Amino acid sequence: MRLCFLVEEHYRHDGMPNEVIRQLTAWGHQVDVVRPGGSLLRMTEVVAAGTHDAWVLKTVSGGPGLTLLEAAAAAGMTTVNDARSIRGVRDKALAAAIGRTRGLPMPPTYAAARPEPLREIPAAEYPLVVKPADGSSGRAVHLVSSPEELEALLPELAGEHMLIAQPYVPNSGTDIKVYAVGGELFATERCSPLHPDPAVRERRVPLSAEVAAIASQVGAVYGLDLYGVDVLLGPDGPVVVDVNDFPSFRQVPDAAARVARAVLGLARTGSPAAAAAAVCHPRAQGLPVSIPAQASPVQASPVQASARAGEAAL
Repeated sequence: MRLCFLVEEHYRHDGMPNEVIRQLTAWGHQVDVVRPGGSLLRMTEVVAAGTHDAWVLKTVSGGPGLTLLEAAAAAGMTTVNDARSIRGVRDKALAAAIGRTRGLPMPPTYAAARPEPLREIPAAEYPLVVKPADGSSGRAVHLVSSPEELEALLPELAGEHMLIAQPYVPNSGTDIKVYAVGGELFATERCSPLHPDPAVRERRVPLSAEVAAIASQVGAVYGLDLYGVDVLLGPDGPVVVDVNDFPSFRQVPDAAARVARAVLGLARTGSPAAAAAAVCHPRAQGLPVSIPAQASPVQASPVQASARAGEAAL
């Protein structure tokens, strides 16, 4: 197969996706790498030839790679993940609205194009977590304990574009990160960016049935096949606080081969998650859409126990 990987400069030396590219090449596939952040692209021709079986995106949030991926999708090419699905999670304000509408346990979310309107959030909602709607990798995430602290933070927030604010979910200081690849889920525990502790190292942890059901539902809601979910174990149960397309897959055993097999499978068949999300979305069925006051419980679904072994299994 011939694949095109869109890799931003930020990930030029990153293990993911470079290890996946090396694995695919070792299996005999042709992989072309485009760096959209450092290249002059002739957009009218770059996707017109249709010579690739699939386009794969690994970029920073807000980077130019998503535009190119969407251009490939508009030309009828297969993208990994589905380009429409990526847009739905890259914008954290949009992701919160979609998730709450579809019953995911997510905190109430405020959004503002400038930091000053955040002053209108009631004092009863504090402490707040304030972050950029296009943020990633824990960048510019702030725990704000009071309206006075928000006021002092406004000059620092002025450099951001859209901002979101969510009531803080009390937790142990660690996040559960669930990675989804090839129909499998893998859970890790890591230090929260709000509670930095050098002594806490990321490690694999058992995945409870409740968190597994929520993580599976995330893929169905957003139409993602390769993704990560950040979950906090709050006093009222698990809460989804972030969703990432094509994450690092740290701590996932044999991650490069698993992701490579998943990419090849999606290149051949397209995205079943995106197709299911399009069919199941209320708008597609002509049903009214409303945001519930409280997220509904997510029913457990079976999680595939093992991945296919080796390229030959495809």
